[in-house]
Formats: sequence, structure tokens, C-alpha cells
Amino acid sequence: MNLQEEKEGWTEVISPKTRLFDLQLDQVWKYRDLLWLFVRRDFIAQYKQTVLGPLWHVIQPVFTTIMFLLVFGKIANIPTDGIQPILFYMSGITLWNYFSTCLISTSNTFILNAGIFGKVYFPRLVLPLSIILSNIVKLGIQFGLLLLVIFWFDFHHYTTAFTVNWFFIPVLLLIIAGISLGLGIIISSLTTKYRDLSILLTFAIQLAMYATPIAYPLSFLQGKKYRYLIEWNPLTPVVEAFRFCLFGKGTFNLYTIVYSVGFMFVVLISGVLIFNKVEKSFMDTV
Repeated sequence: MNLQEEKEGWTEVISPKTRLFDLQLDQVWKYRDLLWLFVRRDFIAQYKQTVLGPLWHVIQPVFTTIMFLLVFGKIANIPTDGIQPILFYMSGITLWNYFSTCLISTSNTFILNAGIFGKVYFPRLVLPLSIILSNIVKLGIQFGLLLLVIFWFDFHHYTTAFTVNWFFIPVLLLIIAGISLGLGIIISSLTTKYRDLSILLTFAIQLAMYATPIAYPLSFLQGKKYRYLIEWNPLTPVVEAFRFCLFGKGTFNLYTIVYSVGFMFVVLISGVLIFNKVEKSFMDTV
């Protein structure tokens, strides 16, 4: 702050960022109150003028689990690594719903919030972060439903005992959140110029679910030539580890989790850098 600014009593100076690595992440913490306001806004907007409200988060995984049980369990007769089929499918659906919702929502950050960005200054990264946090509520509801179903099967003598592995679950959720945030802000930066990407993303999300062991275990692909394609999917180790933590069964390898963590950091860092560059001039293209 120079001498003129001190004389006029200015408390804050907003200036364009010119350096690629001038991320000013401390500004996100400074605007944390605004972050929580956006989280509250997103949560309320989801249920405003709806009849069932949060119950939709229960209905959706229940009916999806039933369809998976019918198609993949009864018709295709795909094994579930010794895990009770309903628990197998519901656990995968719970994790996938959080990832896909966060990715799709963050990918529209610039387009849907252009009106706000054009009027008020605040760190633009606050908005995609608010989306990741607000969707934790939906995840919590669906994970709570999964726990109820687990306890119901435990009551009927299907052992899914609580173990120390359950404490690792928040780490897996953090990895999923990081990957979806990183990919989401990369896509949101690109969609300011290429709107077709938003259409392509919806299609890609549908295909990506089948390239992730949501409806089948990784062990089912043993001996298949294309198994390596599924293994290179950074979400595969997380999904497999999630089921292993919950049920003590499935394919789990610590080295593959390290790969997923590495991928998360790469897309997060790349995403923040691209986001930081695009936010300077996106109003000219949106």
C-alpha cells in the first residue's frame, strides 16, 4: 500500500494477478464466511419447491441398487467378492454419486455464476469449494442409509463388524473430493470457450461409471486383457479400498492408493493454476 492509499484510508486494494503462481489462497480463508453462505445457498436451493426434499437422496440410491441387483446380480450373475450384493452395490453407488455430483456441479462454476462474478469481487475458488462441501450433506444422508442397511444385515447374522479400517474412510472421501474438485475446475475453465465440453461431460460420466468397479469387483476382471484399463482409473483403488474398509473383503493395495493420491494432487494443482489463469479474462468469453 503506497502513501496515497494510506492518506485516503483505503483498507484493501484489488489488483489483477499477473503471475501464474500468484494463487492468493489465503484469500479463500479470508472469505470463509462467504464460503459457508454459498454452502447454505446450495443446500437450500436443492430442496426449495420440492415435495420430498432430502428424501430424494434416499430414494435414488435405493432404486439404483435394486436395478443393479436385478441387472448385474440376477441377469448377468456377476459375483461381488463375497460381499452381500445389496451392500456391494449400495456402497459403490454412494461413493460414485458424490464424485459425479461434485464433478458435474463444479464444471459449471463459471457459466452458472457469471452474473455474480461480473458484479462482486471475491476469490473465485470459493464457489467450487462450496459445491464440494455442500454435497457432503448428500453424501452423509446416503452413507447413513448404507450404515442402516449394514446394521440390518448384522442383526440378521451377516457379519460386517466394525474395524479400525473404518477410520480410513474419511481419507478415501477426501481423495474423491480432491479428484472431483481438480477435474471440475479444469473443465469449468475450458467450458468458458468450449461449451460442448459440458455436453460431453454428461456423456463421459455415464461411461466412466462402467470403467469403475461400481457394479462389479476388480477381481471379476482377473485374466481379462482390458483389466489394466480399469486399474489405471484413479477411482478404482478408492472404490476397492472403500469396500475393503467397510466389509474387509475385496482387492486392496496400498500402492494403488498412493497412485490415486498422486493423481489427485496433479489434477488439483493443474486445476488451480488453469482456474487462476482463466478467471482473469473469462468474462470476455462467457
